[in-house]
Amino acid sequence: MTKHWMGLAAGLIAAVSAAHAQDGVTVSHGISTFGELRLPADFTHLPYVNPDAPKGGEMSQWAFGGFDSMNPYSVKGRAAGLSSIMYESILQGTSDEIGAAYCLLCTTLEYPADRSWVIFNLRDDVTFSDGTPMTADDVLFSYETFLSKGLTDFRTVLATQVEKVEVLGPHQIKFSFKPGFPTRDLPADMGGLPVLSKAHYQANALDLEESSLTPFLGTGQYVPDRVDVGKSVSYKRNPDYWGNTHPLNIGRGNFDSIRLEYYGDYDAAFEGFKAGNYMFRNEASSIKWATGYDFPEVAGGQVIKAELDDGNKANGQAFVFNLRREKFQDPRVREAIGLMFNFEWSNATLFYGIYARINSVWENSWLAAEGVPSPEEVAILQPLVDQGLLPADILTDEAVMAPVSGDRQLDRGNLRRASALLEEAGWIVGNDGIRRNAKGETLVVEFLNDSPSFDRVINPYVENLKTLGVDARLTRVDNAQMESRTRNPSYDFDVIVGNARSGYISGSELKQYYGSETADVSVFNVMGLKSPGIDRLIDVVMGAQSLDELTVATKALDRALRAERFWVPQWFKNKHTVAYYDIYDHPETLPPYALGELDFWWYNAEKAAALKASGLLR
Repeated sequence: MTKHWMGLAAGLIAAVSAAHAQDGVTVSHGISTFGELRLPADFTHLPYVNPDAPKGGEMSQWAFGGFDSMNPYSVKGRAAGLSSIMYESILQGTSDEIGAAYCLLCTTLEYPADRSWVIFNLRDDVTFSDGTPMTADDVLFSYETFLSKGLTDFRTVLATQVEKVEVLGPHQIKFSFKPGFPTRDLPADMGGLPVLSKAHYQANALDLEESSLTPFLGTGQYVPDRVDVGKSVSYKRNPDYWGNTHPLNIGRGNFDSIRLEYYGDYDAAFEGFKAGNYMFRNEASSIKWATGYDFPEVAGGQVIKAELDDGNKANGQAFVFNLRREKFQDPRVREAIGLMFNFEWSNATLFYGIYARINSVWENSWLAAEGVPSPEEVAILQPLVDQGLLPADILTDEAVMAPVSGDRQLDRGNLRRASALLEEAGWIVGNDGIRRNAKGETLVVEFLNDSPSFDRVINPYVENLKTLGVDARLTRVDNAQMESRTRNPSYDFDVIVGNARSGYISGSELKQYYGSETADVSVFNVMGLKSPGIDRLIDVVMGAQSLDELTVATKALDRALRAERFWVPQWFKNKHTVAYYDIYDHPETLPPYALGELDFWWYNAEKAAALKASGLLR
């Protein structure tokens, strides 16, 4: 929530507007990757918000673990949840339109047909939260700071994209891009960078790379309020926010304050919700959802339990291998370990049947590879097979699917298949039932986990692996240890729960997620995937010039990523499972790509007064 903006900024997606063009230069209120923008230049509000939503009240939720920093852009320390809420970017996307970004801090942007540069004409009424004006110098400073001090994987990619940045006037800035780098997404990528106050940063001797409890100064609608380090953090709506009447903001940012309460244990957090310590819960535990909401307030209607439609693609949640470890460099070993996770049994026994299996990096979208490759996919994959960068069977085999298991915890058929794979890979069962290689090394697989609620998922998996002869174990660590062991330079883990990330219209962020160049420094490519074939396919996706081209290229990339078997995919659901005290309202129809409880929901003062009068709320 606080550190993934890099991937979002790198994938915040560019495009063409139906605005006017002069001398081959488009001047528009936004940009869209392919086709036209949905919203005209004179739109008054986003179509999915309630423009008359009242302002007031508090939204409160819970967060896991703790925090010791208010800097969301550093790998040092653990940043507080929502600590990037104070920062805005020049362009902003919407929750109902893929591949579009509209002017927020700008009035218009200009770009040529080849998108080799972009000019942002900034608004002259934008102020930072201390009332000082934002200028093009702040935008330039922010770019230069993220280029020199941002996350290593991000700045590595950024350095290959931008030739130069020029301040053309107090409220005008131009980004020119390097020849040879696909420019389709670059105008919006630059428009997606957070804007920080240069004066505040320098006056307070701040450092983007360092953990700090002094937040940077931004232009956003919310500012820090109360910070109780490691325990709770709240943000208050700035009454002097410059953008209250901006069409992108009408009906949004409706709460006077947003509060996060931290808990070190999932069960304790649930009890905190029942006690009224916070008001909104996005339930991630299937057992809690199925059995935990039997307390009186739910039955009486004071707490709403709801399943709301979620149109997003799956988040790619998975057990992720550390490919830097020699034992995992053989794909047969990874496939064998994957065979021993029984999703079907887990879903029926542990999850109450509410999940579907993830198979694709782009699961639950039109971009997922299916069956054997189409002729168009083959045209992309064939040259890479000919060069030895991809295996030949990728041209003929069906896309790799997660294995299917039976209704018993240990699937005997998968056990036999996994055993054969490990024997082929040189891991032989000894008299003690443990597998060893030719060096006499045992096959140890350690699951590193910092979430107590996940023990019930991992422990049966560990038991299955032990039956296979693997020395499998679950190691519980705290949040700080988890961060330390899963980041550069240590990467000290075998298997963790992570995400195979993706976007609907993917661009240079793929280099951060799966590229060889950033594999040993990335906070996203935690598995350390290095594949020249994948690198080439990423370039094809980035260079796609139409939605059809992008779809085919993404399917080819998805097919190749799944063939790498760097993950054991887990599960997803197409519903938001939420519970909240009956003091909040939301638009009748939610947009397909966001729940929006922090964004366009609102506080109902009359309902809150009724709950307070009943004694339920303090």
